[in-house]
Amino acid sequence: MHANRRWIVYSLITTLAWGVWLAFVDLPVRNGLPETLGYIVWSMTMVPPALIAIGSIGWRVDYDWRSVVLGMTAGLLGAGGQLVLFKTLRIAPAYMVSPLIALSPLITIVMVYLISGERAGVKAWVGILLALIAGVLLSYSPPDGESGQFLWISLTLVVLFAWGAQGFVISYANKAMSAESIFFYMMFSAILLAPIAWWMTNFEQGINAGFSGLGLSAAIQSLNSVGALMLVYAYRYGKAIIVTPLINAGAPVITIILSLLLAGKFPIPAHAVGMILAIIAIVLMAVAENEPQLAIEL
Repeated sequence: MHANRRWIVYSLITTLAWGVWLAFVDLPVRNGLPETLGYIVWSMTMVPPALIAIGSIGWRVDYDWRSVVLGMTAGLLGAGGQLVLFKTLRIAPAYMVSPLIALSPLITIVMVYLISGERAGVKAWVGILLALIAGVLLSYSPPDGESGQFLWISLTLVVLFAWGAQGFVISYANKAMSAESIFFYMMFSAILLAPIAWWMTNFEQGINAGFSGLGLSAAIQSLNSVGALMLVYAYRYGKAIIVTPLINAGAPVITIILSLLLAGKFPIPAHAVGMILAIIAIVLMAVAENEPQLAIEL
């Protein structure tokens, strides 16, 4: 496969995997498995794809100090942001938190533009802007009367910057180490923080350790892990300034479509507009990256 097209394939696989994952990730929670235990399950599902990836390059893991720092930073930003999100959603409703977190690609875009020097053409920048708007619209949920505390704003910003910075670090690390090593350290970081998730778990509530809880979570979280590995490869062959907003806009579209099909409902206006903008953005960015263009300076 031509290197210039690999990023599209890997991005689409991530988009599909995460779109399906997001559509069903709440099922084990509704069946009685705490989200914190779901995190531990996810950290375990990171192991098989990490081993497969490392095995594909002869079990060679980059272990110089720079690789360790970059790999662990990428992993801790992602896994740490997930743990902070658990706390955030306990004090604020998702409809207030999700639209802000959907702006995390903006952090990645700014960082790769200023630090890595990535550029894009006019058509691509239009797609990036539409993708950011679509991400916010697709993350919106109508208020249900709940109210959060002031603390949720600070915690949400922590998640926003952590996940945005993670995208930059993965992209930057791909220039200095193998993609397989990056994912290995991401897996190691996820497992390293698992005891914190265990400590955050309320074991006084009922724990569903059966297939509808623990087993279903393992199956669903495997999609998350595979998507994460494909994301690392997408950053390896493509520009983070394009890959990040493309996936951020595409995955929620799949999630909403699946959710609507299962519920037999029509999308709310915000989601409908977001889906249209996301599709336009994806087409613009994909086309722009596969045709000659002049990069523009902002």
